[in-house]
Formats: sequence, structure tokens, C-alpha cells
Amino acid sequence: MFWFNLKTDDRPGTLGYSRTAIQPVSLMQFIARLDEIAPRYGAILCDVWGVLHNGEWSFPEAAGALERARANGIAVVLVTNAPRRSDRIIEQLGALGVPRAAYDRVVTSGDATRDMIAGGPRRIFHIGTERELTLYEELDVELCEEREADVAVCTGLFNDEVETPADYQDLLGRLRSRDVPMICANPDIVVERGTRLIFCAGAIAREYQQLGGRVSLAGKPHSPIYALARREIADMLGHPVEASKILAIGDGLLTDVKGAVQCGFDVLYISAGIHALEYGQHGKPERDALTAWLGRNQVKPVATMPMLA
Repeated sequence: MFWFNLKTDDRPGTLGYSRTAIQPVSLMQFIARLDEIAPRYGAILCDVWGVLHNGEWSFPEAAGALERARANGIAVVLVTNAPRRSDRIIEQLGALGVPRAAYDRVVTSGDATRDMIAGGPRRIFHIGTERELTLYEELDVELCEEREADVAVCTGLFNDEVETPADYQDLLGRLRSRDVPMICANPDIVVERGTRLIFCAGAIAREYQQLGGRVSLAGKPHSPIYALARREIADMLGHPVEASKILAIGDGLLTDVKGAVQCGFDVLYISAGIHALEYGQHGKPERDALTAWLGRNQVKPVATMPMLA
């Protein structure tokens, strides 16, 4: 059996992917427990939203699986496209009931994006909620009105409970008319919140690109966030871990899966996430339909399971 690698183009403003050399792979496993494959690896990079929680409640079995992996000496780093700093995500995880014993460290898109912000223009127009303003803490930047800004930083929608990307066409058109570059702090297009799908900053960035706007991204599937995560692993263990010994866990095809494949990591695909309705009922994937869907998208995880357990 063969597959196509998904290769991310890391040039600023690029969200697409291209085909690379075909490589043979073993048959994908349908597993019931992380323990079935975890002993092969020295480190796990695990997605957060959609795997450990859905924004409203946490998944105890998923946390338990990671706790067991850590107890067996595997380093666990949570890698999330949240547009906030890692300390804020640790607070959120605690509030949602995810035990601290489930992970060693957290790396966020916000962490990786701060370097882009620090190296860019100082006058920033913020697109997103006020709770994400912590992204700019301790950075020498000035938040200003749209007409005064030299760069726009998008962390999400102003009100993701009611708005859609269509509500931003006029704003994006004005930014594009001045050729204002955009930094996207969360490349996710949508995320689950409870039982609903909510638009994220990546949806706004995609619209801006379609208008010809310039967009820079550091979160999944782009390389900066993975480089940061691998540095964290090496710091914890005292030595780097080769790519073939890293397992990435996630539910997002264009973020978790694509980013992991680009880096040479094996992927455990969580099927009861944002793509669940593509191949069955939510939480009940039809095996043949799932296999066909993955084939159409030219990806081959090493294993798949509905929920991490």
C-alpha cells in the first residue's frame, strides 16, 4: 500500500499543500488503546482541543492514556493551535479537569507566534476577543485602530458564537486595499465547542489569502511550532528524539496530520473529531468509509481510534 506525503509550504501566507514522493507504509491499525502502539515511541505530541477536551468538558480516558504513557517513560508534550501563551492553556486545562499528570509540557501557536510579532511592525490591529490580548504581554508593540495599523494579528473572530468569515469581508477588503500583512495566531479553520463547530482564526486568514493578502503562520501544520516542541522534548530528556520515535496524536487533517507528516512523525488519528461526519455518525465511524476518506485525502496514519483511550 502507498500514500502521498502532505507537505506544507512554509512561505508566509501559505495554507496549501503539495504532493511529494510516494512512500510505502504498513497497513493502518484500528486500535482500542494507546498502549497498543505507545511502546514504540520516546515522545508523544498530542493535540488538545478535540482530543483532551472539546472546550466545554474534558475526556478523562484520554488524559488517563497520556498519564499511562508518561508512567512508562514516554515524554508527552501537548501541542495546540490556541492563540494564547502556554501558561494560560495550563490554567484552562486545569479548569476543565485535565490532570497535570497527563502531560509534561505545553507548546502553543501563541508561543510560536510571539516571535513573529516581536520581529514585525510595532503598530498592530488585533482581530479577536479581549481574552486573547495576553498574547502581547511583555512585547514592545502598540495596539491601534485598523486605519493606523502596519500589521493585523488575528487570534480568532470578535464573537465566534454568532459570526462567520462572511462577516469579515468588508474589513478584510479594507486591509487588503492597504496591503496590510496578517499574522494568524491560530491556523485552525474550525474547532469543536461542545457539539458545535466554531470558526477559528485560520478561517479568517484563508479568506484574506483568497483576496491576495499576505499571511504568516507559526502554528500547526507549519514548522515553527514543531521545532519548539522538539526543543522542549530534548530539554526534558537531555537529548533529542529522532522523528521516527515521535508519535503525533490529533483529529485535524490539515493541521495535526499534515504537520506531523511533514516532520516525519507517525500519526494516531482520532476519528471522532472535527471530520467525524465525513465517515459516519459522531463517535461511531464506519470503518470502510473512514478508510476510503483517508485514502481520498492521500494520508495514512499508523493507527486510528475514535477517542483517545
